[in-house]
Amino acid sequence: MQKKKKFSRESLVTMTELVLPNDTNTLNNLMGGRLMHWMDIVSAIAAQKHSNRIVVTASADSISFGNPIQLGNVVTLRAHVTRAFNSSMEVHIMVSAEDIPSGKKVDTNRAFFTFVAVDQSGRPIDVPEVVPETEEEKELYASALRRRQLRLVLAKRMKPEEATELRSIFYPDEALATAEADTKAKK
Repeated sequence: MQKKKKFSRESLVTMTELVLPNDTNTLNNLMGGRLMHWMDIVSAIAAQKHSNRIVVTASADSISFGNPIQLGNVVTLRAHVTRAFNSSMEVHIMVSAEDIPSGKKVDTNRAFFTFVAVDQSGRPIDVPEVVPETEEEKELYASALRRRQLRLVLAKRMKPEEATELRSIFYPDEALATAEADTKAKK
């Protein structure tokens, strides 16, 4: 049976929050933990939209904190599924902050979260494949396998020598030789 496919854009979720005093630290900047909570929510919704299933957070990584988000800023979080692997999905999150009175808007954060779709018993269940359309979606899709392999190697669930996509970054000559050998074998 052929696996169902869905476009990356079908999982797009936009969430908007206002930074209130209870969300800030002593410098009146948004606390990182609060932002990560919002990221988890927006990315979980994106994963649910893609899989039409209950999802659980498997990992949160590559969270960058580029610019502080200040009290009173309006925060926009955008998330979409970049790639699916059997039961897991990688979700890319972009965050921006806007100071409404000044009209100043700045990109502040980005991250990749991984979710696993589960059935009612909590067992992993297959999810649709992702079909990227735009150049950005295609780049995120292509690099998702490297990020996944890195996560698995760091979690000791994959041996480094098995991470072929990841190795191609550090050993490009080896990757080229493998590609050439594959081409010759097909002839």
